[in-house]
Amino acid sequence: MKKSNLNPLVYGDNQTKFHESKLNSEGQKRALVDIDETICYYEGKRRYDLSIPISKNIDKINRMYDEGWEIIYWTARGAVSGVDYREHTLKQLNEWGCKYHDLIIGNKPHFDLVIDDKAKRIEEID
Repeated sequence: MKKSNLNPLVYGDNQTKFHESKLNSEGQKRALVDIDETICYYEGKRRYDLSIPISKNIDKINRMYDEGWEIIYWTARGAVSGVDYREHTLKQLNEWGCKYHDLIIGNKPHFDLVIDDKAKRIEEID
């Protein structure tokens, strides 16, 4: 069968070639972890410089790191305002003792609800 130049998964007879996807990663597991209202909270104004760490939740994520998980903090900080909060957020994570591999900031869409088959609230993590 000759492949189409338009889409590498579509062949000349317009039949799609599918591969079997895995539900979970093979090898090292990866967790995307939100920051605000997950590992920190606010008492009043919701400004990032006023965020207060939640030690028990940070401990849960650190334990996952220690167990071999790849931890990526993924935050919408700055996504709406366009302000680059990367340096401030890195400073907070380090001051709070967070163990992590990467920080993705600003390119997370602003939303009000996540519906996903792999989503868990921090309260569901041991």
